[in-house]
Amino acid sequence: MMKNTNIIIVGVGGQGILLTSKILGYLALDMGEQVKVSEVHGMSQRGGSVITHVRIGENVASPLVTPGEADLVIAFEWLEALRAEHYLNKDGVLISNTQEILPMPVIMGNTQYPDQAPVSQKAVLLDALDLAEKAGSARAVNIVLLGVLARFIDWPQEKWESAIAACVPPKTLETNLRAFRAGLKGA
Repeated sequence: MMKNTNIIIVGVGGQGILLTSKILGYLALDMGEQVKVSEVHGMSQRGGSVITHVRIGENVASPLVTPGEADLVIAFEWLEALRAEHYLNKDGVLISNTQEILPMPVIMGNTQYPDQAPVSQKAVLLDALDLAEKAGSARAVNIVLLGVLARFIDWPQEKWESAIAACVPPKTLETNLRAFRAGLKGA
C-alpha cells in the first residue's frame, strides 16, 4: 500500500483531463489501492477550466482535495498551473506543460495573459506539446504529463502502460505509449 496521495489535474476543456484521471483511477484499482476521483467540468466544451481531484491510498473518505493538501498538481496549460498551485502542500510538486492557451478575455483584449513563474520550489516544467508531437500526436500532451507523473509514483512501468491500453482507443495505443515513455524518460 502506498501512503495517501492527493493529485489535482487541471487544464482546458478538450485536453484529456478526464481521460487522464480515468487512467489513474484504473491504475490505482489495479494496484489494489482505494481511489476516489472527482471531476469538475465547468465550461469545458468552450475551452474553459477543467479540474479533477484524484485521491489514492488507505481510508480515502472524501473525493475532494482541499487547498494546501495536494502532493502533486499536473497542469496541461500554463495559466491553469498558476491557478491551481495553491492546492499544493509544502512538499508538493507542480508538473506543468508550458503551453499557453489564450482564454477568451485575453483574445478579446480585455486582459493580458499573466507573465509569471510558479511559486512552487518543486516544479517540473516542460514543453509537453513538443514531446507529444514527436510521439505522433499533439493530442497526447496528457499522456506525456502522465509519464512525468509516473516518475513520482513508484508503480511498475508495465502497470502504467497496461492502464493506458485499457483506457485509450486501440488505434491510438502506440502513439500514447510513445508519449508516456517520452514523459517518463524526460525526452
